[in-house]
Amino acid sequence: MTVPVTIRIQEADFDIAAEIAAMTAGRTDIGAVVSFSGICRGAEGDDAVAALTLEHYPGMAEDEIGRHAAAAVTRWPVTALTIVHRVGRMRPGDNIVLVLAASAHRQAAFSAAEFLMDYLKANAPFWKREERADGTRWVEAHDRDDAAAARWDKD
Repeated sequence: MTVPVTIRIQEADFDIAAEIAAMTAGRTDIGAVVSFSGICRGAEGDDAVAALTLEHYPGMAEDEIGRHAAAAVTRWPVTALTIVHRVGRMRPGDNIVLVLAASAHRQAAFSAAEFLMDYLKANAPFWKREERADGTRWVEAHDRDDAAAARWDKD
């Protein structure tokens, strides 16, 4: 059976419950759905963040996310995946990203969701610009995110 994979990059907000309902509708092979939702923070360290703008390369971003989703399907017995990533300007409290991984049992869903989120955080072709009281700045990659993504190469 082909594993359904949904990948969307959009400006509009998403509804987590609606996404889970769409993924599981009519399915009796799903025993677990793990969700991760990333939310825009209002501070980075001691600095207040007024907004975050995300940019991407249309087409390339979807292809790269799809490649990693295919790797997750190969590595774990997942039964469905949904990845929604927002672009545009977001304010603190707004949803940014949603990763849903479904499987018959929880461990595969947890592993696939964590693998996908580590990739999205460290390597997906998105660029973030923060708006702060002292101006705007591009957000640099963090070593901790690279290390989290790199650990999957060892498995």
